[in-house]
Amino acid sequence: MSWCPFATRMELQPESDDQPAIVPDQFIVHSLAAPWTAQRTYEYWRDSTNLESHFAVGYAGDFAQFIGTQTRADANAAANLRANSHGAVSLESASNTGATDPWTADQVDVIVDLGIWLHEEHMIPLRLCRTWDDPGYGYHRLFSERNPNGHACPGTARVDQFVDEIFPRIKNGEGSMAAVDLTDAAVAAVAVATVNKLLAGGGVLEGADITNIVAGVSTKLYQVGGPLDATLKQARANGSALTALATSLAASNAKLDVIKATLDAIDLSGLPAAVAAKLDGLKFVLQEGV
Repeated sequence: MSWCPFATRMELQPESDDQPAIVPDQFIVHSLAAPWTAQRTYEYWRDSTNLESHFAVGYAGDFAQFIGTQTRADANAAANLRANSHGAVSLESASNTGATDPWTADQVDVIVDLGIWLHEEHMIPLRLCRTWDDPGYGYHRLFSERNPNGHACPGTARVDQFVDEIFPRIKNGEGSMAAVDLTDAAVAAVAVATVNKLLAGGGVLEGADITNIVAGVSTKLYQVGGPLDATLKQARANGSALTALATSLAASNAKLDVIKATLDAIDLSGLPAAVAAKLDGLKFVLQEGV
């Protein structure tokens, strides 16, 4: 089962364990016709019905997952589980009782972020579904096989939002989290946490892992530019050995040989034994690739 890393996990049992597996290849959005939070939606699924969705989002952007995305959820009629064992991932969203209001900005951002994650996690094709069983993205009323009762879910205002704003953002990878600029303090914290993780990892981290981590942090540091000074100041607070390593992370742009040289230049004899041991272990990882 796959669980979205930015959703609050509120697992429904026994459904989560008992319902059959699916290969998720569709994403279908719904309106609840109720102004409920994600927590209230979970309670309704748990206590009042044998139906459920995979996800729910409240007006304020509160976001929860109830069943893993590789397990059937019963919100889409025939699309829940098709004859080929593929099925749809469903999201319910708070709305007014007539499901006539548009999604809030917070809801839109959550739906976009989830749509992007589903493409990355399950390779759902970045297209609007062309038929009821065609892999892709859509909304409940799009096809009668998904909506045998013929209701208007998610509502005309939300259909327009989905077609004009939400799906284009999903297709272009324009998630809300990607658009957030990190503050200087946040970038500094990421860099220092990475250094500490490298030191703590010792022989657990492989050379390729270290290279990838350093590359990611280094790329971010180069993008933001100015926070380098803040990063180094924060690193100095953790001791001179970490300062030297943080400087290397920023300046080397993930060149492993420069990191090795920096580690070799550190005088381990002047450091506390625990720190020296971790640095020595990291040097071994880099040199031997274990």
